Amino acid sequence: MQNAACGLFLAFALLLASSAQAGDDQLVYSDMLNNGWGNWGYNATLVFTNTTPVHSGSNSIKATMPAWSRIWLVHDPIDTSLYTNLSFWINGWTNGGQRLQVAASLDGIEQTWTNLPPLPTNFWQQITIPLAALGVADKTNLNYVWINNWSSSAQPTLYLDDIRLIAKPPPAIVHVSVNATQTVRTVDARLFGINTAAWDGYLDTPGTLAILNEMDNQALRWPGGSWADEYHWTNEYRGWGSYTTNFAHVATNTRAQVYMIANYGSGTPQEAAGWVRFCNVTNQYGFKYWEIGNEVGGSWETDNNTNAPWLPHDPWTYAMRFKDYYNQMKAADPTIKIGAVADITEDGTANYTNHPVVNPRTGVTHYGWTPVMLHTMLTNGVIPDFLIEHKYAPNSGDTFNLLYPKTWAADAANLRQMLTDYLGSQGTNVELVCTEHGAGGDRQRVSLVGGLFYADSLGQILQTEFNAQLWWDLRNGQSPIYNSDSALYGWRTGWFTNVDLLTNTLEFYNDGGIVAPADEPTNRYPVFYCAKLMKYFARGGDLVVNVGSDYQLLSAYAACRTNGALTILAVNKSSQASLPAAIAIQGYQPAPGAVAFSFGIPQDEAARTGVGSLDLDQTNVAGIATSFELTFPPYSATVLSLAPLPSLAILPSAQSPGGAVVLELGGQPGARYVLQSSTNLTTWVADSTNMMTTGTLRITNTIPAGATMMFWRAAWLP
Repeated sequence: MQNAACGLFLAFALLLASSAQAGDDQLVYSDMLNNGWGNWGYNATLVFTNTTPVHSGSNSIKATMPAWSRIWLVHDPIDTSLYTNLSFWINGWTNGGQRLQVAASLDGIEQTWTNLPPLPTNFWQQITIPLAALGVADKTNLNYVWINNWSSSAQPTLYLDDIRLIAKPPPAIVHVSVNATQTVRTVDARLFGINTAAWDGYLDTPGTLAILNEMDNQALRWPGGSWADEYHWTNEYRGWGSYTTNFAHVATNTRAQVYMIANYGSGTPQEAAGWVRFCNVTNQYGFKYWEIGNEVGGSWETDNNTNAPWLPHDPWTYAMRFKDYYNQMKAADPTIKIGAVADITEDGTANYTNHPVVNPRTGVTHYGWTPVMLHTMLTNGVIPDFLIEHKYAPNSGDTFNLLYPKTWAADAANLRQMLTDYLGSQGTNVELVCTEHGAGGDRQRVSLVGGLFYADSLGQILQTEFNAQLWWDLRNGQSPIYNSDSALYGWRTGWFTNVDLLTNTLEFYNDGGIVAPADEPTNRYPVFYCAKLMKYFARGGDLVVNVGSDYQLLSAYAACRTNGALTILAVNKSSQASLPAAIAIQGYQPAPGAVAFSFGIPQDEAARTGVGSLDLDQTNVAGIATSFELTFPPYSATVLSLAPLPSLAILPSAQSPGGAVVLELGGQPGARYVLQSSTNLTTWVADSTNMMTTGTLRITNTIPAGATMMFWRAAWLP
């Protein structure tokens, strides 16, 4: 701990400023704690709803600071490369003269302390401290900010307001590089999926089928989260929900691959095996993927495994019982795949210590869910076909959550390392899937931010080995937010009854679904439209290719489609700035025109005002080449679909023996072209369709008897 004498003297300016959002500043406090910042105040009495005095808005922080006290603001680790300074307004009030220090930490380790000069009396002054002076500039793990009275004397009461991290200005131009020859992976169709639930009485309706087909949904999950561990398929009737047969009708009519959740918490292996037979033998639904339980390590889940030696929410118990589920369900249908619930870290969900496991690679003992489960499965002679992750963004602000999808890579690496460590070569073919995924809480799930999060998360997961991603969920229901974070983007409000006060209140609301309840069929949230946007970006069988962007708030991803098109997905995460991008493409020759599909603020505003189109925007873009520039508006997701250069048919010789002509087709590798012929330049007949594996293809065509003149042309086949 540094004392006052070791700190740096701060040069500060007396500035007048508004607490309104400026650029992409991260608000820490503006009438309330914002963007996921919390209070761990140490030995200080803090009032966050003080009304007099205030610098702006309606509230300020009143701080009474005895000796050895601190205002301690905490957050999930923040990447500070987007920010330059810490700024706040402070008032010494009637006494003044307070002497304080400011410090910040990286993963809880304090960095450089900065001394403030004595505070003046009855005056609001802005303090601006460079993050470099605090020792936290361009780091990825800022998590504490302290304002300290680290002395043996009490300080007079003071007031704070409008605390923020000041954003760096965006670059003049963002550089995006696409290399179509560097393949990252092949796209799995199961990455474009969504959860459904047995409580949804409107599931099996023409409206639902229209929604799923419009977004070209590729995978479904049933019967819905925690309900799965209370769900008995032989006793489905709930009076207002849906049945397995309803779900099957939806799945088969949307051509979706299916994840089913067997009841682990209150069911039996025999019951699960019976469900497999009902679905795949009796009715031949062909449901391939079966999970054993839902989030079974969590205390919120039903788990009746309490008879010794079983324990609830226990990885050893789960692994032991998993074997019976696995064997009996595979006996009912040997073609199915069966998955196990996992935690992404070795020490995560460590509910018990009675079955310690030593990592054979590191020699470290662990009690976490996944090590205990995998080790027990290995010794028990059963290996799951896939591991299941559930991933939800934290409630940590719009910018933080829009950057959160980059954690997919670490999740995949952690799970694969544990499979290798604890299963050895037997873990090689175990798939990684995510069967529940969602945006942060508060109003984000129904806001444009939630939609952009979906798009960026899809782009990030495509950089990993995860083969399935199912969003939570289709319909979920609205619930009020009585103290929504004022710094969040979003406008959707509704009337809700406060049962405690018995008054109606207009409040922001939360809804995990992508569409509003059935009584509001026209209200589709931004996530729906961003999911719909993805069908123009990639689908199963396409190739993800390498892309780089030099600015975090403009992420870019690319795919080579099976029809030869190259698509680029760009997500602008800045709420304020239009971002010009210089896009350079290697290994692909695009045609000069492209089509852009986008969703952003104009569409969200159309939903709010009723003026304009709330559906995806589609525009033609000219000037496309291997290097071109395009500007992406704030808070937008854009898919740019590039066609290959038109093919050229070259006649190497006038005519070959036997009345045939040899053509050499020049075009884009990986694209399909149709070769057409005509005798009059008016009527064209398709002679053949060809996939280009290299840049040229030689084709021999017979000249029809009696023809006096022949013409040939080649066209890209979308």
